[in-house]
This record gives sequence, structure tokens and C-alpha cells, in this order.
Amino acid sequence: MKFHRVDYPKHVPVAFKGLYAASTALHEGTLGKAFLELVFLRVSQVNGCAYCMDMHAGALRRAGIEPRKLDTLAGWRDSRFFDARERAALAWAEQLTTLPSGAPADATYDALRGHFDDPAIAELTMAVAAINAWNRLGVGMQPELA
Repeated sequence: MKFHRVDYPKHVPVAFKGLYAASTALHEGTLGKAFLELVFLRVSQVNGCAYCMDMHAGALRRAGIEPRKLDTLAGWRDSRFFDARERAALAWAEQLTTLPSGAPADATYDALRGHFDDPAIAELTMAVAAINAWNRLGVGMQPELA
């Protein structure tokens, strides 16, 4: 991987390996790989991380996700391709990603509780935190798209 700025894996290898290990553990969790990739893609869109958008959209295409679903992800609130569980997770992910606007609303959390138990909420929240870390690295260090 080439970077337009700093090759951070080279300079902070222990931290990089730790974040990578956390991401690997999340992919092996109970939420499901395609579901996580969908959340990761939406958070990457919100953050403007082209590298991560390319990676997660590719993973979703390889997983056989309907192209129209991917095409309408940025407008998921108005798209018929997302179920209630996905909508709850995407709303939570977006609110956690845009923290300067304040803590996620109780209504957003309550909607999440209708579809996820405590362990799944913890896993989803950790996943959103991890992809936000990757996005900041991607936007800041600008790795080249393959």
C-alpha cells in the first residue's frame, strides 16, 4: 500500500496491528460480515474516505448484495431496499459518527433496542468506532486506491 502522506503502518506497527486485530474480531462476530460491511460503507461515505468506500463497496459486491441497495445506501432513509434492523443500525452509526452534533438521540437508541440485544449493540458500537478510526487514517494519510 502506498500513501500520499505518512506510511502509518510502518511507523506505528503495534497500534496498526491492534486496530487490524479489532477489525478482524468484529468481522468474526455475531452481526454478520455483509451487515458490518454495509455499516462500514455508510460510515465511510459520511466521513468521505474514498479508500474505505472502495474497499467496503467491493466486499459487498463480492458478497452478492443487490447493486440497487448499494446505489441507494447514501439515501437509505428513502430507499425501500433496507429493512428495519438495517435502518436502526445505520441511524445509530451515523449519529455516532457525527458526534459534534451531540450524543445519539434516545429515539435512535430505542429503535436500536428493538432489533439488537446488549451484546449486539456493544458489537455494533465497537464496529462504528473501528471504522471511524480507519476512516480518519484513510482521509488523513491518503492511501492510494489499488
